[in-house]
Amino acid sequence: MLDDYQNVALHAADWSGVAARCTIDVINHHIEDIDELVAALAGAQVIVAMRERTPLDASLLERLSDLKLLITTGMVNRSIDMDAARRLGIVVSGTPGGGTGAAELAFGLMLALARHIPDETLRFRQRDPVWQMSVGMDLPGRTLGIVGFGRLGQQMAKYAKPFGMKVVAWSRSLTEELAADHGVQHCAELDALLSQADFVSLHVPLTQETVGMIGHRQFGLMKETAYLVNTARGPLVDETALVDALKAGQIQGAALDVFDREPVDLDSPLRDLDNLIATPHVGYVTEDTYRTYFNGAVEAIEGWLHGTPVRVLNS
Repeated sequence: MLDDYQNVALHAADWSGVAARCTIDVINHHIEDIDELVAALAGAQVIVAMRERTPLDASLLERLSDLKLLITTGMVNRSIDMDAARRLGIVVSGTPGGGTGAAELAFGLMLALARHIPDETLRFRQRDPVWQMSVGMDLPGRTLGIVGFGRLGQQMAKYAKPFGMKVVAWSRSLTEELAADHGVQHCAELDALLSQADFVSLHVPLTQETVGMIGHRQFGLMKETAYLVNTARGPLVDETALVDALKAGQIQGAALDVFDREPVDLDSPLRDLDNLIATPHVGYVTEDTYRTYFNGAVEAIEGWLHGTPVRVLNS
């Protein structure tokens, strides 16, 4: 099992049936070096990958000669080369997906931005003699722009309504009818959403079309008082453009849970920005989601051991 950062995988499900037939090795830290990773996985017939923490491309899979079953938590993992796995005879199985954790975190990050919660908490812990420093923003009457209106985007809209926010949404598939059903205003163009939103929250999948969809031009359309929240995928945002926008005060601030490269380099310029809130990709990291993931992994292994793989993603 790869990247079990919190050392909880074996406690989140009943592995006794698997343990009776398999030796289970758990790797709690991220292994960046490919040669070291190959050595750690030598002899493994089954690998459980936690989301997209470790890319499993063709060059890596080709070196794992004993691998027969690769399980990804969730049903989508763009860091696995499905074609290479199929060519090499490796079955790739998914697990049931998570809940609404990413949307909950996105809304929490939005509140943290609006009320400067991390800064005030840090000053409190540092025993700063200045009792108050920031002036917050009220949410009633503010505009939340939701980019992507699938399950999580729709959940964000539900959260915003009791706070008295106006909600506008854009996605390539969003219709006037669907927007009306959820009580949000449909934006026909992304530019229109960016220019009017006080908060922009991203909830689109990562595809060739969406890579870098928020860059220098898009930041130029946003209000100087606006905030960006990204809990979807890091490459949706041009990180260089974001750093430039935050340094120049082109937007008020941002909150990120996802990044181009994870873990983020210790010398990344993102770590030096006072107007950035960052969390280490914890949107899906909840007890309920982990139970769903790892029970699904157990089911997938047992199915494969009995010759009946489940939720095969590369058939």
